[in-house]
Amino acid sequence: MQAIWNDRVVAEAPKSSLIYIEGNWYFPPSSVNQSLLRSSDTPYTCPWKGECQYYDVGLDGSWSKDSAFSYPSPKPSAIQTVKRDFSGYVAFWRDVSVVE
Repeated sequence: MQAIWNDRVVAEAPKSSLIYIEGNWYFPPSSVNQSLLRSSDTPYTCPWKGECQYYDVGLDGSWSKDSAFSYPSPKPSAIQTVKRDFSGYVAFWRDVSVVE
């Protein structure tokens, strides 16, 4: 599967390596092109997953605010619920398309 922004592949991994949570595909950190992400200061804490880190997706002067997010240290109960450790996995939305 791929996460695509402006015809650029931001992340790519086999579907079996991804984790599906609440309608979002989470990509393993190693499959994400980190040069197309920059940390956002947008705060959010999910009641059941924990503290979220948002990322802007882009390049040079063109950025899509908060179009990626991750849970660097999800709550242990969230990992138990999902049945896989999704620490640091990255999900995409807004201006990023996830395709098979």
